[in-house]
Amino acid sequence: MAKQLNFTYDGKDYTLEFTRRTVAEMEKKGFIASDITEKPMTTLPALFAGAFLAHHRFVKEDIINDIYSKLTKKEDLIGKLAEMYNEPILALVEEPEKAEGNLDWTATW
Repeated sequence: MAKQLNFTYDGKDYTLEFTRRTVAEMEKKGFIASDITEKPMTTLPALFAGAFLAHHRFVKEDIINDIYSKLTKKEDLIGKLAEMYNEPILALVEEPEKAEGNLDWTATW
């Protein structure tokens, strides 16, 4: 099951999540996760906003910023967002379960 963050803001329930599609979309827009330590003022807000893309794509930036400003335990929040962001990446490179129909490959060099 995908990792999600859930909360209610202004009477509306929110579910934040990253998918392969949303991670790819963020990368296409220039998001680089490793920039978190070098450029936290731009990267952390982009990471938080990116988590809205899967279920709440059309929430305005000022609402996202207001939500972020009101969330508690920000250090834990950033850690959870990083875990969530990495989950689709890890799923992309994991080995499939052994099953009929899996493809083996060889290299010729």
